[in-house]
Amino acid sequence: MSVPMKETVEKRPQLDAAPLIVHVVRQFLPNRGGLEDVVANLARQTLKRGYRVRVVTLDSLFTAPENKLPARETIDGIEVVRIPWSGSRRYPVAPQVFRHIGDADLIHVHAIDFFFDALAWGRFLHRKPMVVTTHGGFFHTKKFLAIKKVWFRTLTRLSAIAYRRVICCSASDLSQFVQIVPDGMTIENGADVGKFADAASRTPERRIVTIGRFSVNKRLDLLLDATAVLLKRHPNWHLDIIGAESDLDAADVRREIAARSLQASVTLTVSPDNHAIRGIIAKASLMASASEYEGFGIVALEAMSAGLQPVLNTNEAYRVLARRHEEIILADFTRPELAADAIEKAYRNVTVEGLSLRKSLMQAAHAYSWDAVAERYIDLYRSIGIGT
Repeated sequence: MSVPMKETVEKRPQLDAAPLIVHVVRQFLPNRGGLEDVVANLARQTLKRGYRVRVVTLDSLFTAPENKLPARETIDGIEVVRIPWSGSRRYPVAPQVFRHIGDADLIHVHAIDFFFDALAWGRFLHRKPMVVTTHGGFFHTKKFLAIKKVWFRTLTRLSAIAYRRVICCSASDLSQFVQIVPDGMTIENGADVGKFADAASRTPERRIVTIGRFSVNKRLDLLLDATAVLLKRHPNWHLDIIGAESDLDAADVRREIAARSLQASVTLTVSPDNHAIRGIIAKASLMASASEYEGFGIVALEAMSAGLQPVLNTNEAYRVLARRHEEIILADFTRPELAADAIEKAYRNVTVEGLSLRKSLMQAAHAYSWDAVAERYIDLYRSIGIGT
């Protein structure tokens, strides 16, 4: 999660002739989440390397569709254009996107949704080169799975033909998309390893943080079940739930907390800024995620950069990370007793290994810095003739 810093920048004449990358994404700053973080960080890194950047996105947040955001804004030097939309948050329809791509040298679409399909089918009109980053596709939950599979193998397959490259952000994405795009490539997401760097408690604490959207697939209910088990074993356990409203709102989460009588041991913080999140992390030693699906697992890497010991559910993205980094502990959160065992093991590790574990976690996270990831994207842009 990141927090935008608003600023107004003057156009620099020397950049007027620089290639223009137009990122198209359904949600962007001031919304906070993994997708928004990726696009914002990539846009900032691209600006630093001499490109011009525009982000075209929807004119309201899914959590507050009635509150219209400014049609144009500059955030961190990024030109942001927001357009009206209709339909559902899963497939928001926003045809005005075509008004804002005419001067693009490259269109970079993020996620598999209306924008992905519409820009593909409209390629004979706009004639712009395009790439797409998958961001997990649309298999985040098993809901409507049969329909999703048919859609994926028909419309998604046809739309993908319009793109110069289909970029998967994880090994699990590649295994899915290689079925319809044999020449798909992988550029794993970067993580902002600076914003929470070295922030975790210096002393072992029975305190857990979880950070992310309040979404059904994040399975906060399972994490709360594990917390209830922990509290039966030791009364000092505490869970901090940090995030932004999504298909669950704050009231939904509070009901889940109250249903387990955990009000005294669980704190809910909605849409805090990064300074506030650092303050919460400073009291904790552990990070946990019961998510049943992740496109990549950025939040786990950000937690590691803070020095938090992660305990993660056994979804595919987290299994990939755990195979690379032995510090990560996996747990089956559908079994609360076993998840609680894993969390207690993590706490013992922090108590015994202390500073050495903290250093290992931070070093592992540093390998995913955006400097390195952005270079891979710039190399891709250059390979299709955008930039020198």
